[in-house]
Amino acid sequence: MAFSPLDGYDDFLRELKERVRGAQIKAALSVNRELVLLYWQIGQEILARQQQQGWGTKVIERLAKDLKAAFPDMKGFSRTNLLYMKLFAEAYPDEQIVQQVVGQIPWGHHLRILEAVKHPSARLWYVQKVIENGWSRNILNIHIKNDLYNRQGKAITNFNATLTPPQSDLARETLKDPYIFDFLTLGEEALEREVEKELIKHITKFLLELGVGFAFVGQQYPLKVGEEEFYLDLLFYHTKLHCFVVIELKTGKFKPEYTGKINFYLSAVDDLLKSPQDNPSIGLILCASKDNVIAEYALRDVNKPIGIAEWQAELTKSLPKELQAKLPTIEQLEAELEEVSIETEDEA
Repeated sequence: MAFSPLDGYDDFLRELKERVRGAQIKAALSVNRELVLLYWQIGQEILARQQQQGWGTKVIERLAKDLKAAFPDMKGFSRTNLLYMKLFAEAYPDEQIVQQVVGQIPWGHHLRILEAVKHPSARLWYVQKVIENGWSRNILNIHIKNDLYNRQGKAITNFNATLTPPQSDLARETLKDPYIFDFLTLGEEALEREVEKELIKHITKFLLELGVGFAFVGQQYPLKVGEEEFYLDLLFYHTKLHCFVVIELKTGKFKPEYTGKINFYLSAVDDLLKSPQDNPSIGLILCASKDNVIAEYALRDVNKPIGIAEWQAELTKSLPKELQAKLPTIEQLEAELEEVSIETEDEA
C-alpha cells in the first residue's frame, strides 16, 4: 500500500525516533514516568500536526507502522495505542501536571480512566487516588464502576462543628454516600443482624468499600456502661484518622432518634476504649434511605462527630408462598428433561 507524501512527515518521524531513543535511555531510572511522558509528547505532536498541517486520521496508521519498524522490541506503538496517546494529550493539556502528577501511575491505569471517565476533574481525582492509595487496576475498575468520585465526601455530617481542622476535612472525605454493597444478595426483608453477618462474611470487599485506613475491630462489640451491657453493630479503628469508628446499620429509613443512640455509644467508646493519643471517635449511621433535611436537623445540636449515609445492596424478592407451592420439584424437572431427551433421540 502506497502512502501519499506528507509535508514534513520524514522530519517528524525522525524527531519522534530520537525522542523514543532518549526516553529509552532515561527509562532505566524512571520507567513509568518517562514512558507516560513520552506517550503524552507523542499525543501532543500528533494533535499539533493534525491541527497545523491538516493531517488526517490515516497518518496514525502510517505512524504506527513506521514506529514499530524502527523499534521492533518496544511495545506500545499500535494504531490503537497512538489514538490513546492523542486522547491522553487532549485530556491533560498541561505538561507540568503530567510530569508532577499524572506520570506517577501506570499507562494501563490511564487507559481505564480515559475509557470510563469523561469529566477532566474526575479523571485527575482518580489519578490522585491511585497515587495516594496504591490501587491496582482491578481496584481502580471497581471504584470507577461504583462512581466513587461522585460519592466520596457526600455523607451528611456535623464534622465542621465537632472536629477541628484538618481532622474535620479528612474525616468528611473519608465517608461517602451512598455505600455500595453490591457483593451482597439479600432478601427485601433482611434483618439488620443478617446484613451485619453478610458484611463480615465478605469483610475484604466490605473494607474495600469503606476505604483505605479502616481496620476491623469487632461485630456486636460489647461495652459495659453502669450495670448494663451494650453492643455496637460494627466497630473499626481508622489508621489515618487515628480514631475509633462506630457504625450503626439500619435496614429502614433514617430516624432522628438514631443520633441519640450513637452519640451515647461514642461517649462510651471515648471513655472506655480511646487512648489519650487517639482523636475523638466518629459515628456513622448507615440506613437504607434518608431524608436529607431530617438528617441535618438531627445532627445540628449533637456534640459528637457523626455521619449519616445510605447503603445499597442487591435485593432479591422472595416468591409468594402460593407460587412456591406451584413450583416443580427437582425430581419433576429431571423427569421432564429426560422425556425431552428421549423425544429428541426418537426424532433423530
